[in-house]
Amino acid sequence: MSRLQGKVAIVTGGARGMGEATVRLFVENGAKVVIGDVLDSAGEALAKELGPDVAFVHLDVSKQADWEKAVARAQAFGPLNVLVNNAAILNPKAIKDMTEDDYMSVIRVNQLGTFLGIRSVLEPMKAAGKGSIINISSIDGFQAKNGLAAYSSSKWAVRGLTKVAAIELGPYGIRVNTVHPGGIFTDMGGRSEQNPDPASMDDFYRAVPIPRVGLPREVAYVTLFLATDEASYTTGAEFLADGGWVAGMRHEALPTS
Repeated sequence: MSRLQGKVAIVTGGARGMGEATVRLFVENGAKVVIGDVLDSAGEALAKELGPDVAFVHLDVSKQADWEKAVARAQAFGPLNVLVNNAAILNPKAIKDMTEDDYMSVIRVNQLGTFLGIRSVLEPMKAAGKGSIINISSIDGFQAKNGLAAYSSSKWAVRGLTKVAAIELGPYGIRVNTVHPGGIFTDMGGRSEQNPDPASMDDFYRAVPIPRVGLPREVAYVTLFLATDEASYTTGAEFLADGGWVAGMRHEALPTS
């Protein structure tokens, strides 16, 4: 497949989970990809496995200097066309138990990191003549849950930032959209060496319209579409990959088909 033939992409948080699935799918579709992550061993191993069209850079998304290195490495492949702001952390705590450092540690990665990414690729994408920025938010950017004060705040902020960026960058042919995963089987969503089977999580999602946990590749396919020229008239938009979670829950006490 060649839906991304000739395109160069940076994927943050690309060493595992949804980021890894996105990297693999992009490479399958002809892109050259820079994996940005703080997980050096995993990122280097993935780049080595996928071959010469993939490179790894250590990227703490909250640090401008790291972004400059990532952009420079991507431009060694050619004009930079795609950025996937996927890196995120989750630190569940009740508000009463959350310190300023707890709160800001999440904001620095999820919110500031997304802002720095957009700002860092702006000029390279202008020079390339067009680009696609895909910011991975969450269903918690549409709703909220107890214990997620920092995480939900950051993911709502990503939605707003995306719309501002879409307005400002549209005249340069740069599109900016959000993807909002629901429950996905990643390390953040319950996957571990002791729990490698997605089916083990399905019972938790039995009231969701699609009553199972989602898979990283299912989110990656949405991101892939937004990275392609097939989405050339799509910007400032929100794409849910949540099994219908935000649409509503199925209640056993009410009639159903």
